[in-house]
Amino acid sequence: MKPGRVIGTVTLSQGAPQFRGARWLLVSPMGKDELSGKNAGLSQASTPVVYDKIGAGVGDEILYVEGAEATQPFPEPIPLDAINVAILDHYAYAPPASS
Repeated sequence: MKPGRVIGTVTLSQGAPQFRGARWLLVSPMGKDELSGKNAGLSQASTPVVYDKIGAGVGDEILYVEGAEATQPFPEPIPLDAINVAILDHYAYAPPASS
């Protein structure tokens, strides 16, 4: 799982039937700078489009899964790269101690 912040949504005029009832989110991945508050803006990482069926919105911090694990909630194979699995209420981050 990866943490990210929802920065936008995607609007589709048509979509595959297995995706009905869900939304598509633009997510800024959160690395150590974003998690520790050093960077309150967008990360430099690429922005994934994330499938969402739990109701996240712009500004929410989420956990998402990418790759083959993203397709596991579906009964048959589908073309999906990332799925939202949690909306974070609160998190605590302590960077690893440098040696």
